[in-house]
Amino acid sequence: MQTSMLDYTKEILKKVSFDAQLFAKELAKAVKLLQPEELDELKRFTQALCQSKPELEASLIYIE
Repeated sequence: MQTSMLDYTKEILKKVSFDAQLFAKELAKAVKLLQPEELDELKRFTQALCQSKPELEASLIYIE
């Protein structure tokens, strides 16, 4: 089964969520790569992730 770019991005973001700087870098790359319709889902995903890890909230500027 082929993984979509959005699913792959979510996995990467989950794995790097231990480091706010790395998370921001990967999120910025993802915003450039994903299709506009995928960005809404990515935004919901990152907001949910930031609820459990508030130190990542500063990264949301890349997806606004």
